[in-house]
Amino acid sequence: MLEIIDQLEKRRGEARLGGGQKRIDAQHGKGKLTARERLDVLLDEGSFEEYDTFKTHRCTDFGMETQQYPGDGVVTGWGTISGRPVYVFSQDFTVFGGSLSETHAEKICKVMDLAVQNGVPLIGLNDSGGARIQEGVASLGGYAEVFWRNVQASGVIPQISVIMGPCAGGAVYSPAMTDFIYMVEDSSYMFVTGPDVVKTVTNEIVTAEELGGASTHTKKSSVADGAFENDVEALMEIRRLFDFLPLSQREKPPVYATEDDPQRLEMSLDTLIPDNANKPYDMGEVIRKVADEGEFFEVQKNHAGSILIGFIRLNGSTVGIVANQPMVLAGVLDIDSAKKAGRFVRFCDAFNIPILTFVDVPGFLPGTAQEYGGIIKHGAKLLFAYAEATVPKVTVITRKAYGGAYDVMASKHIRADVNYAWPTAQIAVMGAKGAAEILYRSELGDPEKIAARTKEYEDRFANPFIAAQRGFIDEVIMPHSTRRRIIRALEILKTKQVEGPTKKHDNIPL
Repeated sequence: MLEIIDQLEKRRGEARLGGGQKRIDAQHGKGKLTARERLDVLLDEGSFEEYDTFKTHRCTDFGMETQQYPGDGVVTGWGTISGRPVYVFSQDFTVFGGSLSETHAEKICKVMDLAVQNGVPLIGLNDSGGARIQEGVASLGGYAEVFWRNVQASGVIPQISVIMGPCAGGAVYSPAMTDFIYMVEDSSYMFVTGPDVVKTVTNEIVTAEELGGASTHTKKSSVADGAFENDVEALMEIRRLFDFLPLSQREKPPVYATEDDPQRLEMSLDTLIPDNANKPYDMGEVIRKVADEGEFFEVQKNHAGSILIGFIRLNGSTVGIVANQPMVLAGVLDIDSAKKAGRFVRFCDAFNIPILTFVDVPGFLPGTAQEYGGIIKHGAKLLFAYAEATVPKVTVITRKAYGGAYDVMASKHIRADVNYAWPTAQIAVMGAKGAAEILYRSELGDPEKIAARTKEYEDRFANPFIAAQRGFIDEVIMPHSTRRRIIRALEILKTKQVEGPTKKHDNIPL
């Protein structure tokens, strides 16, 4: 018996070594952790339960039968984060460059199936050279099996992808269908076709970093939700994100004890809005002053800066934030901000996370670039997402809410539950100057008359009371009481139930 136990330990030791010490040293030399070291950082200490430790590939072409490594380039299983369960896979670059074989895919598919069945989130740590060429179509079939499961799991369990090395070709489509994608600066990249193929086909000369590095995907393409300096920081931040999320759509997000008083008043909010309506202020400051302990986990921080999205806690419970940011393009809605916020709203709705919307929006961004780019369709994504969402929705208008953008930003008309406005709110079809110039076009030659008409329009509409008279605003509140009001609103909305019309599924304007 002892001999058999020793043999098991020896086999386990071989599996832990992956592709061998030389390749592990090479991984460390690039500033990267190994697949198993990453799981040690991500999961609670001692919580990891591994599956398929000894599984190997079945390929016999190109001499592959002589190259067998236990685990076949991916570590799979489950563990806990802050005591809550999570299924994981971590690709091992030291084994065939982390390339995906048929059996490698089978291991990933096994934990995906278990995650859906048991209602537990899935986190994938990606570090792979792509499909294993020696296996041909069997490898491609393995990718497609993973893709299919990503779709089946969507909206059922949270799926998080962390890109910690190369992710190219078909490999990128699995992360693309998950809920969140995070990258590591200078050591990870994503692209469908690499620099060599790009050069051959289009004659463009571009580096891997320029084509698909963290900066490209967090700022330009919005493929990634964020990037971190190194493996350890990335994994610690993923732990932080995980703590905001429910285990599945069957459950509500976790509630954490807080010492931040739900009745707390924030007097500084009373003087936050500048007297000049065209002067910006930081909406991030509003969010942090309302949130428990001032904590705001921002998503897509470096893309479409005119809108902020992310998670806070209020009285210990997770809340999704969507907020116009006056510091960037005056907080306008454009193609990028509408897509960014629309997808986030849909995520929150899928996973029972209430949505809090802070509004200061002068309208949609005008111009040929926006119109040719499809602002009508892309703007409709955000409108569709809010109108479709059945989770509790609370809206606070802090200043401008003009035109169609007022409607889109979780207005009462598209079934937000509680709509508050600060006394500084301005709810109108458009800004006073533009309105006066249209209404009194015949007086355009007289600057004094137009100025008087502008003042008249401001006095009439640059306040929240017309909307409040019609019931479109539930209450005009003092800014300092915002936290207390929102917490109370969300408390009464906890039992909200909405049944929509029967349908197979909707047809969001993609």
